[in-house]
Amino acid sequence: MAEDFLPYGRQSIDQEDIEAVTDVLRGDWLTTGPAVSRFEADLAEHTGGTPAVAVTSGTAALHVAYAAAGVGPGDEVVVTPMTFVATAATAVLQGATVVFADVDAATANLAPDAAKAATSSRTKVIAAVDYAGHPAELGELAEVARSADALLLEDAAHSIGGTWCGHAVGALADLTTFSFFPTKNLTTGEGGAVATGSEDLLARARGFRNHGLVRDRSAQRFPDEGGWHQEVHEFGLNYRLPDVLCALGSSQLRRLAAFKERRARIHARYNEGFADLAGVRTPIQHEQADPMWHLYPLRVLEGRRRALFDHLRAIGIGVQVNYIPVYWHPVFADLGYQRGMCPNAEQFYAEELSLPLFPELTDAQVDRVIDEVRGFFGANSSA
Repeated sequence: MAEDFLPYGRQSIDQEDIEAVTDVLRGDWLTTGPAVSRFEADLAEHTGGTPAVAVTSGTAALHVAYAAAGVGPGDEVVVTPMTFVATAATAVLQGATVVFADVDAATANLAPDAAKAATSSRTKVIAAVDYAGHPAELGELAEVARSADALLLEDAAHSIGGTWCGHAVGALADLTTFSFFPTKNLTTGEGGAVATGSEDLLARARGFRNHGLVRDRSAQRFPDEGGWHQEVHEFGLNYRLPDVLCALGSSQLRRLAAFKERRARIHARYNEGFADLAGVRTPIQHEQADPMWHLYPLRVLEGRRRALFDHLRAIGIGVQVNYIPVYWHPVFADLGYQRGMCPNAEQFYAEELSLPLFPELTDAQVDRVIDEVRGFFGANSSA
């Protein structure tokens, strides 16, 4: 990477983060130790008290959540197409049929009316994504889920620390999943978590992330086998997040409020810089939302997104596009999904361009991005 290349996202690591990790490395537990339960407790402080299960990635969190929900062959999962492929792929891996429902044209979040139209007697889960960090319309989506006798899953990979109608992300859906990849709002290197207020779903999530092992003698079928005995009653996988990474996560959580405040200021600076610029559209924010802005999704109009992308990349500004509609991936096309099924999502994709956004981005760097975008359109800077 060139020295002056400006990425669209990156981690923010300080000395306290480094010391938290080295303290674990000097101790007795590298995995399955006390730092895991501490991180899960720390997470609950940011999810309205909702218990959390730490796992190895955001993708693992989705897989664990679907498994905990009992998703399997014969079930349908309603999914937004404006997300990373994992939101849908992990449901397919559980044997479910994915039904894509269109998004709100302004926020790119799952539209409640589209989700309702996509439900059937086979719907097991409705999976919404908090696109760019702006929470989905969780109240209406919860009603849709209840009317379909389904669970609501909130893919909050972008939004930990945000709120909807004054309630913390993580406290509103039946299951909420998080990602702690380096470009996300906090990082454990790789990592994720599942939050749920249901004791049953929580127990199933904990079991699935640890091979489905049953060590509680009162729950075993053959408890008198010996003190070493453990059983597997349902299949699971090793999705355990080690203590080393959990310690980093706990340290990062102490700065989550500061990360949120800085991201909001960068977001507002972009909004101001593009307010009068013809040819683009800035993100909207519903009054019920207090987002944790993960992305700045600029809408580039009149078919000029590709040209602006190439221009900014050529001068060292690492913009990105998030995301192609999931069903455009060949793996879904090969299953029979066709382009054109979610027109709002496809229009949003055609215009979306993610500008650099991370806490250590300076005002001067933000202004550089603004100036280059405005220059591309032949406009003088107003930043």
